[in-house]
Amino acid sequence: MVKSALVLVFLLSVAGVLNGSETLSMKVTPPISLEPAALTVSVTIERDADNRALQIVAESPDYYRSSQIPLDGQNAPRVNVIQLKSVPAGLYEVTGVLVRTQGRRSVVQRVAQVQPAVGGR
Repeated sequence: MVKSALVLVFLLSVAGVLNGSETLSMKVTPPISLEPAALTVSVTIERDADNRALQIVAESPDYYRSSQIPLDGQNAPRVNVIQLKSVPAGLYEVTGVLVRTQGRRSVVQRVAQVQPAVGGR
């Protein structure tokens, strides 16, 4: 259990840095927490006139939340942050999708784990 938790923390901490060839990166914090969790999702995008929307999805077998943020092309903020509150226990796949003109998309995914509260399930 401890070994798998360490591997999960390592994988979650590899957020990636924009280096000119990447159009978006995402960080989910904290990567491991206790329920009910407040997860912060921070997505960084390269400014581009073709950027139209940013969709952020957090899902597990028992939970789904989606947010869509309209982007004003080159004038859109580089960093977009949302907070997911009262997230129940589970292993979550968090996906960021950058929608550009003509339907072109860039996708990034991260994993977050919410542990049951002490004395919980």
